[in-house]
Amino acid sequence: MSNDQEVADRLGEPVELRCGLVLRNRLAKAAMSDVLGDGAGNVTDDQVTLYERWADGGIALSIIGEVQIDRGFPESPGNLVVDGGADAPGLARLAAAGARGGAHLWPQLGHAGALAYEPLAGRAGPSALDLDGLTCRELSVEEIEQLPAAFAAAAVRCVDAGFSGVEIHAGHGFLLSQFLSPLFNRRTDRFGGSIEARASIIIEIVEAVRAACGESLAVGIKLNCTDQLEGGLVEDDAIDVVDMLDRAGIDLLDISGGTYFPGAPSSSDRSTAGPYFADFGRRAGERTSAAVMVTGGVKTRAQAAELVSSGAADVVGLARTMALDPDLPSRWLTADGGDPEFPRFSETVPGGITAWYTARLASLGAGDEARPELSPTQALASFDQRAEELAAVWAAH
Repeated sequence: MSNDQEVADRLGEPVELRCGLVLRNRLAKAAMSDVLGDGAGNVTDDQVTLYERWADGGIALSIIGEVQIDRGFPESPGNLVVDGGADAPGLARLAAAGARGGAHLWPQLGHAGALAYEPLAGRAGPSALDLDGLTCRELSVEEIEQLPAAFAAAAVRCVDAGFSGVEIHAGHGFLLSQFLSPLFNRRTDRFGGSIEARASIIIEIVEAVRAACGESLAVGIKLNCTDQLEGGLVEDDAIDVVDMLDRAGIDLLDISGGTYFPGAPSSSDRSTAGPYFADFGRRAGERTSAAVMVTGGVKTRAQAAELVSSGAADVVGLARTMALDPDLPSRWLTADGGDPEFPRFSETVPGGITAWYTARLASLGAGDEARPELSPTQALASFDQRAEELAAVWAAH
């Protein structure tokens, strides 16, 4: 683009979704597992403060990561849960805080499946697995057939709390992503085999959520375009899923990739330059009427503007950049702009950088704008300690 004001204006354009909901600009805070729940699946004051902070910073949409439909399969004991015992008053308070100033806030509805937090859960997936560091049982047909109703009931609770939309989590190696991947879905019944069969439960869930909540609720989905693993989901199959989701009337298609299976490379810890999934975003945009959101590796305003101007994305998903600078949207929507300064670490450990960013979210939730003075090793130790404390609460609850 020719000048900074044109860049700001382009990113500041509103986006109308199929359901009629309007996003005030093209910037979204992508889902991150903030693990700020109270250990019993309930909302905390710090969580309310965090999402209110992002709304005040000018974001169009924030997505609450890892909100579980079934407390038997949490990703972390710090997750929120929207099952029959959901914290309705807390969810209503969170929905209102995250919608300040015209922003939108959606829970990301998920089920961790084979990646459930092992000290608290009996892991289960599309197929039984016995891998180094990961074992799980196979879900029965009856258990799978109950998923659409469970997701729909969770979505209704979100609507009742005042959220304007939900995102269904079919990425990053969690349960619905496991169904899509031939590496982890080896079923021979109607839920396995072809990509149409592997995706069928996801389509049933989308249709059940829409039927239960009506046409005005925005329904998004986080979709892996690749597992980044040999034998896993590939882009051509993912494009077929895009076609199926388009026919199901999805409103927002949030493109990502990678998996958190033990030993697998994490997209969030890539050392290569982003954005990571722009090419797939362009392919998807040609196949769907849904708004396409590309998440992963966007660190500068120039990258965000290029995604939009090139047709790779209608909405730009920002995660770690929003942790570093909650006011980033307001900054990027002015001619002056300004990009966040990323921390540099002299040493890293697996999971340590992610733990540092989780500590940053906790600081923001506590009202502390200063960055954590922690190394990745220290951040990981703090993260593990908090997980143990919350797990004790979860088990007692």
